[in-house]
Amino acid sequence: MKITVPRTLLLAGLLSAGAAVAQNAVIAKLGEDTITASSVKPYLENLSEREREALQEDPRLLNQVVRTLIIQQILLKEAIGAGWSKRPEVEERIERLRQSVIAESYLQEIAKVPEGYPSEAEIKEVFEARKAELIVPKQFQLAQIFLSAAEGGDLKARLETVQGKLKQPGANFSAVAEKNSDDAASAARGGEIGWIAEGSLQQEIRKAISGLGKGATSAPVLLADGYHILRITDVKEARPASLEEVREQLVRLLREQRGRLNREAYLAKLQQQNPLSLNELALGELLTADKKQP
Repeated sequence: MKITVPRTLLLAGLLSAGAAVAQNAVIAKLGEDTITASSVKPYLENLSEREREALQEDPRLLNQVVRTLIIQQILLKEAIGAGWSKRPEVEERIERLRQSVIAESYLQEIAKVPEGYPSEAEIKEVFEARKAELIVPKQFQLAQIFLSAAEGGDLKARLETVQGKLKQPGANFSAVAEKNSDDAASAARGGEIGWIAEGSLQQEIRKAISGLGKGATSAPVLLADGYHILRITDVKEARPASLEEVREQLVRLLREQRGRLNREAYLAKLQQQNPLSLNELALGELLTADKKQP
């Protein structure tokens, strides 16, 4: 089964501040089916702040995440078709997972943070305390011509053709992108991708556009999915963030912290109300017996 490699820049844009990605933008293809941004974004929205930061620092991780989600869909389809979900041991594991989901969702509701938290005063206090580290990173407004390795044919010959068109007197990058780029979504906009933070770009792309200014076009960048030719339509240098720019981030951070504290407090309360006594000897024998089983 053929799987098209996800569009690297589009994946980075899903996490990049200010980069608008259409809900129906195609992230990958699975046989004849397509994986759109709308099917990936719910996963991203459930990530913790730390997990989101990790993906922003290394966009290749996001690429791997989407690949894993796609493979899981293939595997699930195969398993259901084989009747695997009806096996007794599988049903038993599903039941344990069901119980876990019920308990966890209940705990989430108990630990739910009030709508009014944090207050404006609390937000400003954290902003002032962390002002030095709250920086808006350097951002590039990019357009691209993407030549997909999955399209077949002589990829290098196609690249040379496109490069030739770009070198012609009076050549217009947008017009060339519209007629030649294999990324239909950006091609329809003359190659425009939008604003992407420098740290959200693949290392190879960061290297290719490093030192280039507004209006410059990069050399072709070869990634796993094909060639990317980038044009920098505008640049915003790194600068200290204003309160309004990081307000949402601070609110999310404070709510996550309060949520963790609420969970810990409730679990501690349950343990006080239900004293627990463990038989360490029996537990050790249980593990030993488990290892001896064939």
